[in-house]
Formats: sequence, C-alpha cells, structure tokens
Amino acid sequence: MEHDQSAMMDHSHMDHGDHMHGGHGDMSKECSMNMLFTWDTENLCIVFRQWRISSTPSLLFSLVAIVFLATGYEGLRALSKKYELATARRIEAIPRQNQNQAEQRAHLIKGLLYALQNFYAFMLMLIFMTYNGWVMIAVSLGAFLGYVVFGQTTSSTKDNACH
Repeated sequence: MEHDQSAMMDHSHMDHGDHMHGGHGDMSKECSMNMLFTWDTENLCIVFRQWRISSTPSLLFSLVAIVFLATGYEGLRALSKKYELATARRIEAIPRQNQNQAEQRAHLIKGLLYALQNFYAFMLMLIFMTYNGWVMIAVSLGAFLGYVVFGQTTSSTKDNACH
C-alpha cells in the first residue's frame, strides 16, 4: 500500500507536454510577466502571447500601435458623445407619441457604445499593466494625443476608474 501511495504522489516521471512552457519547450519564447515596473523589453508580450517584442523594430512598431490604440479610445469617446447629443436633438424633433420607440432604440445603441468603451478601456488597462515604462508612456501619449485631437468638448477630469 505504501508503494502504491508513493507512486501516485510522484509525478516527476510524467510527461506534462510543456503546457507550462508555451507548448513548444522553447524557453526563449516564454513571455516575460513582470509585476514590478521595468524598462526591460526582452520577451515582453503585450496582452497576447502572439504580440511579442522580439527586436527593436517590433518594439517601435508596438509602441506606435499602442499610441494609435489609445488615441482611438478617445476618438470613440468623442464619437459616442456626438451620437448622444445628436440623438437627443433628433428625438426632441419627433412628435411626442413616437419618442418612446426612438428613445428605446437610441438607448440600445448607447448601451453598445458604452460596452465598447468599457471593453476598450479595460484592454488599454491590460496593456498598461505590462508594467513596462515604454508601454506606459505609449498609452499615456496616446491618451494625450486623443484628447488634443478629439477632446474639444470633453472635460479633462476623468469620470471613470480605468483609462
């Protein structure tokens, strides 16, 4: 009985198929997961294992892409605000008895825009949470550029908790 229990407890002889190491057994392709601030970009993966920084050009391309992504978030916020204002004006112009249906349809579209903004913001938060200084600067630069380009009617005071 003792022999059977020790055999059941000892898993060192089992083949785990490198599931813990990226599936290919190549440790050089393992993503670096930092939980502390760093400037190191070696083996840096951004959100997805496939978005890996492997060279200086891939770092620069990724940083530019992140700036555009963060700028796009501010563009989406501005578009949502314009839609909301235009819809409110359009609904006011409709006869009172037809406003309810138009308000319901507009509310659904606003709900979709709201969900998209939240998804987008959380994805940017995950990008920021690489804890890599270069990536953090790219997200912040994108937020700045997005605000300058799209935020003429947006308050500079944030009203949500993430990005």
